[in-house]
Amino acid sequence: MEGTDINNQTRLVALSDFLKLKRSKIKPETVGLPAGIRRRTSGLRREEVAQLAGVSTTWYTWLEQGRDIKVSTVVLDCISNALRLTNDERKYLYDLALDTHAIASSKTVAQPKISSSLEKILKELKYCPTIVTDRYCQIISWNRAATHVFLDFEQVPVEERNLIRIVFERKELRALAVNWEHFVKGFLAIFRVYYGQYVGDDWYKQFIEKMSVRHPDFQTLWLESQVSTAPEVQIEFRHAKAGKMLFNLTSLQVQGDTDLRCSIYTPLEDSSTETKLKKLMKKNGD
Repeated sequence: MEGTDINNQTRLVALSDFLKLKRSKIKPETVGLPAGIRRRTSGLRREEVAQLAGVSTTWYTWLEQGRDIKVSTVVLDCISNALRLTNDERKYLYDLALDTHAIASSKTVAQPKISSSLEKILKELKYCPTIVTDRYCQIISWNRAATHVFLDFEQVPVEERNLIRIVFERKELRALAVNWEHFVKGFLAIFRVYYGQYVGDDWYKQFIEKMSVRHPDFQTLWLESQVSTAPEVQIEFRHAKAGKMLFNLTSLQVQGDTDLRCSIYTPLEDSSTETKLKKLMKKNGD
């Protein structure tokens, strides 16, 4: 029972933090309210969100304070509209407020194995660096192109082979991305989706606490609370051997019960990226 209470409290704190952040991002004038001159903080007041959502100020205050109260999808829809949430942010709000994964296991989950068909897809994406991760962002598999562009993940101990951890801790990856923060934010947005779905899993709380202590910039970026199931972004790398490389990052969820995800870096058309990658791989015997 004690573990359940702790997990529930973690969920409610995450809900409170998310609502406060989204409220602070909305300028009153963008929703038809006067800006005013006595606002102590940026964004909307609690009573203004309540007014826009059509709920009582007291009820919304309790929700934002992280009190354990009953909510409905209808009311959450109204709050989502008032806070102008994206579809992914709306789903994240539902996961936290409705406790849709209350039974999510906090036990150690065995590392999933990828299917032979997915292995074949990785090989066929010969000149598209691709990484497969699980719901903890643990790196499960990768192709040869990923080894040449990023690093040889085989040389990283299995217990340290976490995508979030690696992009913060490995100097070569910090140097690789021209806009490193932009690069990292995409992964953190996906990681937050999983966090919302499995907030009852103690692993996430422990991991976030460790990363926040080790890397202050992780905590800063994490608190921005960006949420995205499949960000599609253009990334510019400055590769130590190949020079400037441009990729489109596409993140795909693998259907099934394994929570696997493919992050595929496709060389930008009308650029020399694929040619450079081919030369790099050929030089190294691939």
